[in-house]
Amino acid sequence: EWSVDQKLADRICNYNRHSAEHFGYFTKTKFLSKVNQNKPLTFYDSNTGEPLFQIPQPNGGGRTWKEFIKESKSHGWPSFRDDEVIWSNVRCLKNGECVSLNGTHLGHNLPDKTGNRYCINLVSIAGRPSSSQQE
Repeated sequence: EWSVDQKLADRICNYNRHSAEHFGYFTKTKFLSKVNQNKPLTFYDSNTGEPLFQIPQPNGGGRTWKEFIKESKSHGWPSFRDDEVIWSNVRCLKNGECVSLNGTHLGHNLPDKTGNRYCINLVSIAGRPSSSQQE
């Protein structure tokens, strides 16, 4: 849907512990033009379809789309905060690597002065909901 590179996704999600997409890769896909910024969006594991992140929060708390996009563009990767992570499906390892519970490499936690900031590869979260998520 967002026209991410499938080979890049496979390499980063499955055969990698440290590498990332190039800075700003997500801005060169169809992501920004395809998403409806007027409602919450859930990002799904590219391998399993399990939900991993949601922006903005459906209850109205947390950051706005505008704030999310501004921060993500400034850092070069989609950047999530603690309350945007679906912790039942995501783990952050001691070395800062973020992975899905199923082992998909997502990105890294790079904390800043406002707290944890999870810089996540778009190819890792460009999945579609699993059949169990659609029911």
